[in-house]
Amino acid sequence: MKAGSRRAIFIDRDGTLILDKDYLHKPEDVRFIDGAIDALKRASDAGFAIIMVTNQSGVGRGYFTLEDVEQVHAHILRELATKNVSLLEIYVAPEAPEAPSRGRKPSPQFLFDARDAHGIDLSQSYMIGDKLIDLECGRNAGVRRSILVRTGYGGNVESRDGLKLRDAIVADDICAAIDWILRNCAAI
Repeated sequence: MKAGSRRAIFIDRDGTLILDKDYLHKPEDVRFIDGAIDALKRASDAGFAIIMVTNQSGVGRGYFTLEDVEQVHAHILRELATKNVSLLEIYVAPEAPEAPSRGRKPSPQFLFDARDAHGIDLSQSYMIGDKLIDLECGRNAGVRRSILVRTGYGGNVESRDGLKLRDAIVADDICAAIDWILRNCAAI
């Protein structure tokens, strides 16, 4: 278990960074959450590595291919680059929910992989997502805080599963989540 000194913000894709569209697999269907790219830029400028962790069960279910997912991610990376934002890594779990998977959230494996490959200090890092599995992934990896956003499925999760949120922070969207992190990381 190699730990480093680099801080990261791990982000979910659908419903967190981009609008959730069931089984999105076409680059032209990508729509970013308002202000998301600028928020990632603020986090990057503050010294955080940005890492995307996404379950893409549509591949395992046969709805689209891993190549389709890669094309969507290439589009996302191009859009981020227009504001000088980059993702350190993109981790994809393409398996269907019932299939064995090394990294499918809530598994923390991809966060451990990032720790080992990039010297990420998980105890000084954050996870942002719109589902309980995102929060559980962060907790399972030992991140400082997991943040639920109300975009995507997050609003329903908050109203339906409020007791399961435990110590999670709840924010309106990725912009508010990153603002919270930047306000509170100085206390680290």
